[in-house]
Amino acid sequence: MGDLRRDVLTVSSRGQITLPAGMRKHLGIAPGSALIVEELEGELRLKPAAVIEVELYSDAQITEWDRADVLTPSDRDAILQRISKR
Repeated sequence: MGDLRRDVLTVSSRGQITLPAGMRKHLGIAPGSALIVEELEGELRLKPAAVIEVELYSDAQITEWDRADVLTPSDRDAILQRISKR
């Protein structure tokens, strides 16, 4: 497990927080970076996010990826057999 970094942040009247500069630098978070926020059991977790421009891919490309991602019945059966042996 990595080093724990902790700081106390203040929420502005607009619901904004400022991430400490050291944390931003350590995680490579620059102005305009996208973050994912998750809430689980009363805790918030922020993670750097990768943004992919889906507009760059044509419908034909996406359809081809979907076609290529389909398992054959024999591949599916082999995977299910391996899982059931655990």
